[in-house]
Amino acid sequence: MRKGIYILPNALTLCGMFLGFYAILASFKGSFIHAAWAILIANIFDGLDGWVARLTHSTTKFGIELDSLSDLIAFGVAPAVLLYGWSLHYFGRFGWGAAFLYVMCGALRLARFNVQMGSAESKAFTGMPIPGAATIATSSVLFYHEMWGSLGGKNYLILALIFVLAILMVSTLRYHGLKEIDPKRRKPFWILVVFVIVLVLVAMHPENMIFIFAMCYMLWGIIENAVMFYKKRRPNTASST
Repeated sequence: MRKGIYILPNALTLCGMFLGFYAILASFKGSFIHAAWAILIANIFDGLDGWVARLTHSTTKFGIELDSLSDLIAFGVAPAVLLYGWSLHYFGRFGWGAAFLYVMCGALRLARFNVQMGSAESKAFTGMPIPGAATIATSSVLFYHEMWGSLGGKNYLILALIFVLAILMVSTLRYHGLKEIDPKRRKPFWILVVFVIVLVLVAMHPENMIFIFAMCYMLWGIIENAVMFYKKRRPNTASST
């Protein structure tokens, strides 16, 4: 700390934290759509701060800790408050219990990530990353509003989704992230084409496509880990027979 801190990556981190704080205030006011968009935009700043830190070789212990605190506010507390105000409060004690479970599992996920930094969790994530869980949670609000309008009562799918996201965050399932992509290395041409197609689809129908891609990310992790588990068990089963 005596040598100072890197301004740019930490400023980007604080921008994400600010958007999380704004999302909490917007949820208190009942502006759930604004809150959901604020959390999704915080995702962009969360990706940028890590990318800038790696490209400029300005990754520090201070930045990692600040990033985790920002993530807990923007992707832990803010989505939980948003979903409680939008839907979970209809379930009474089960509702606030589910919201707290989401925050608690998010905090545990972040603590485990910091402990595993530089060792087990060098590329892929162990458990669903909290920004991914927040994207699924908040995009479900936008998707529901786009398709059916305002929520008028209990929705058991939303309640179940919160429990699933909480469990996935503290699970040991492997999930991929953007940090696995090395921008300095050449990639196949079709990856650029797919990137442009995804960008156009999101620009045309952001509420629907963000939710669809987010759900695909969640399901892809579950399916990939199920296939890996099956392949690991297959030789043992064959040898035992």
